[in-house]
Amino acid sequence: MYTGFATGEGTARFAARFPTHAANGFFRTAQGLTVSSLGIGTYLGGMDEVADRGYREALVAAVRGGINFIDTSLNYRHQRSERAVGAALEALFEAGEARRDEIVVCTKAGYLTPGAVPEDLERGQVVGKMHSMGAAFLADQLARSRRNLGLETIDVFYLHNPETQLQFVAEEEFLARAAAAFERLERLAEEGLIRSHGLATWQGLRQAAPGAGALPLNRLAGLAAKAGGERHRLRFLQLPFNLAMREAITARPEIGDGCALNVPEAAARLGMSVIASAALLQGRLTRGLPAELGARLPGPASGAQLALQFARSAPGIAVALAGMSRAEHVAENLGLAAFPPAAPEQILALCQAAG
Repeated sequence: MYTGFATGEGTARFAARFPTHAANGFFRTAQGLTVSSLGIGTYLGGMDEVADRGYREALVAAVRGGINFIDTSLNYRHQRSERAVGAALEALFEAGEARRDEIVVCTKAGYLTPGAVPEDLERGQVVGKMHSMGAAFLADQLARSRRNLGLETIDVFYLHNPETQLQFVAEEEFLARAAAAFERLERLAEEGLIRSHGLATWQGLRQAAPGAGALPLNRLAGLAAKAGGERHRLRFLQLPFNLAMREAITARPEIGDGCALNVPEAAARLGMSVIASAALLQGRLTRGLPAELGARLPGPASGAQLALQFARSAPGIAVALAGMSRAEHVAENLGLAAFPPAAPEQILALCQAAG
């Protein structure tokens, strides 16, 4: 396994190799790391060697082109995506084209994945026969992810769609399970196996107000602080944000002190960084976009670039993730590096106009 982890010095060194990108605002800071505003995701694709090769080539092309933020999960393509990431990183490291401290690698655990279910699984922690946040289960899944990725330390380890639990258990039971999970994740961080942990969500942070299925973000942050103190490692939130799913900006749930905040605003108060997933909505936002969108977001030359420009330019979004399973996808999307992000006011105006 490769030792080390992403550092402020290493990620800044990576960005410095792309001075034109940097001059155009392609990089920004998240948790002391210099990260590309565009990240590569690895969710979709067949469970075959063709898809594996496509991802390996895309990941190598992404890092060579200036992307240093990689998102995957143990259950993506039944572990094959993690292994493709590991193979690509090995090729880059061995060729001297990147160093471990320059690349931010994120993965997730929560869903029971065929071929990766521990024999001593705590059945009482499983809901819907598919999801667990059990402490022992998370430790087991992390060990598998580290092997798949070939990395001693994972930079960001997410609880994958923790709101799934709220479909089956009451909120107080969910919070008790989250507290136990955070305690184990903080211990894993102390052992040097992860650097940060987070919540990778789909529905849980998109509600307009607290209620059934909504993750109580402020209470979860309090549990993390109880487990790890003021320097706890719950530092990343991931939720969908794109032209069709704008709730991260437009929804303003009551979080904490009675002040109406959207997720990026609340995250900033809590010291967390926000990652936008599904920026292309699994490819559906790469075509058929309104003609006036190009006039309001000048610069991008394709539908994919327009959609990514919207997502990465939103106030409070650190990185916009896009699935890229082929090197040509990477080449097209990296066209974003030729021009700066749109002004936050432009994105807010688009959200209001669409909403």
